[in-house]
Amino acid sequence: MNNTITLNEIGLNNIRKLAEDKRRTLGFVGETPIANDIFTILDNMNILLLEYPIKSGDEKSAFSAAIMYSTEGDQELVFIGLNTADYFDKQIFAIAHELYHFITKTGSHLSRLSEEQNNLVEVKANRFAAEFLLPKSALENLILSEFKTSSLKKYQIKTLLRFITRLQCTWWLPYRSLVKRLKEINAISDIQYNQLYAINERDLDGEYGRIGKAINEEVFTKLNKITNNIGTSPKKIDIIIRNFENNLIDEDQLNDTLCLFNKKPYDYGYDIEVSDEDIDEFEDFFSEEANDED
Repeated sequence: MNNTITLNEIGLNNIRKLAEDKRRTLGFVGETPIANDIFTILDNMNILLLEYPIKSGDEKSAFSAAIMYSTEGDQELVFIGLNTADYFDKQIFAIAHELYHFITKTGSHLSRLSEEQNNLVEVKANRFAAEFLLPKSALENLILSEFKTSSLKKYQIKTLLRFITRLQCTWWLPYRSLVKRLKEINAISDIQYNQLYAINERDLDGEYGRIGKAINEEVFTKLNKITNNIGTSPKKIDIIIRNFENNLIDEDQLNDTLCLFNKKPYDYGYDIEVSDEDIDEFEDFFSEEANDED
């Protein structure tokens, strides 16, 4: 049974307005891509990003991202845990998805791809992420400016693939999200949608992959790469180091905390030895976390 949930016009309009208002308050007006600036946005909103790759048993990512809250004294701390065992463009979309949960105060949340289409809150979060990263008005204006029409239904797939590639390299959304966006605004037909959606967009030697590399190889390859990053923002790392310099944490705590992000005190000018036992302990910790997610 297909339990996919769709939003009505009022719901869609509310999501668009929320995304537009948030973009504007963050300084992204009109046709200004957010792209890689999404990481700066998290810093500006005092959201701590934690990056770690966690694969599921079938080699796919176990979850996309999670938002968590904790308190330290009278201060609330907000964390987004990002699963970097996924393609970079999907990581960006996952962050935007979690921002919806943060903005709408829906509490701690773990995003799993299998739950996204049959859960109303998840559908809203996905639509917010799409509108936040590429507003409907900007997409419609781009189509009208380039093709002198709002409909792409008469164009062949190769033309659409080149257009989608340029959209992806500018706005940094996943390929399939862009295909959905074109269908949502009725720019493409059902047949075109099915043909585009059936393409293996991750095959860099396939038709779409070759087009992407020809148009902007650096950005296209980056977006279609599984990063497996371990870390957090440089700003947060500096807070950890300053806590050590101000004697709020000791050498062992500095070692332990930096190890969580695959860093060493030596990287920041401090010659502190980390024991093999400590390294083994942290490797065991993350292995247990990965197994728990499976």
